[in-house]
Amino acid sequence: MDLILAVKAIILGIVEGLTEFLPISSTGHLILAGDLLNYTGETSKVFSIVIQTGAIFAICWEYRVKIGSVIRGLFKWEAAAVKFTLNLAIAFMPLAILGLLFGSLIKAYLFKPIPVATAFIVGAFIIFWAEKREHTVRIHEVEDLSWSDALKLGFAQALALIPGTSRSGSTIIGGLFFGLSRKAATEFSFFLAIPTLIIASLYDLYKHHELLNSDDLPIFGVGILAAFFSALLAVRGLLRYISHHDFTVFAWYRIVFGLLVIGTAYSGLVEWTVD
Repeated sequence: MDLILAVKAIILGIVEGLTEFLPISSTGHLILAGDLLNYTGETSKVFSIVIQTGAIFAICWEYRVKIGSVIRGLFKWEAAAVKFTLNLAIAFMPLAILGLLFGSLIKAYLFKPIPVATAFIVGAFIIFWAEKREHTVRIHEVEDLSWSDALKLGFAQALALIPGTSRSGSTIIGGLFFGLSRKAATEFSFFLAIPTLIIASLYDLYKHHELLNSDDLPIFGVGILAAFFSALLAVRGLLRYISHHDFTVFAWYRIVFGLLVIGTAYSGLVEWTVD
C-alpha cells in the first residue's frame, strides 16, 4: 500500500465522516480537500462516493436497535415498520430519479471549488431564513411522518445533487420548513442516508468499475474505516448539540468557509482546480 495515498485516504475519510451528517456538505468538503491533497480525477470521485458507506455503517451501529426493530417488524408485516420503510422509499425516489437524469451533467460542471463555495454561501442564508421564521412543530418523531411529508423531504434532499448544498442540510432544514422538530428532521436525515448513500455507492462502483483494480481495495478500506469512526463521533455530537442549540453556527461556518475558498482562488493563494 502506498503510504502517502493511505494518509490521503485517512484524511478524506475523516473529512467525510465528520461532515456527512452535518449541514455543511460532505461532498463539498471532499472536493476541496481532494483538490488540496492533489487527489482528483474520476477514481477520486468514486472513492468519495464509496467511503460514504463508512458513515452509513456508523448510522447503522448507532441506531442498530431501531433498525433491528424495523426489520423484525417487516417480517411480521407490522404497520409501523411497513410505514417507516415506505416513507424512506418514497423520500429516496426524487433524488434517485433526478440523479439519474442530471448526475453526469452536475459532475461535469459543478464538481469544482468555486461552484461548491458559492453553494456553501447560498445554503447559509437558507439556514438563517429557516431559523429566523416562526417554527411551528407538528411532527415530533419520525414515526409520525405521512407519505406526503416523506415526499416533500425527498425533494428537499434532491437539492443536494448540487455539490456544496449538503444532503443532510437540505433534508434537515427542509424538515424545519415542513413542521418537523429538530430531532425528527435530523433523525430522518440519518435514516434516509442509509438507502441513499448505499445505493449511490453501489451504482458508482458498477458505473466506474473499469477505473478500479485490486490495488484500490486497501485504500478504499482505509477510507471507509476512517469515515466510520469520525461519523460516529459527529452523529453523537450533533444529537447532543441540537437538543440545546439551533443550526445558525453551521450557517456562519458555511459563509466563512465559502468566502475563504473564493478569496484564496481569486487572490492566487491556492490554485484550485478549474477544469
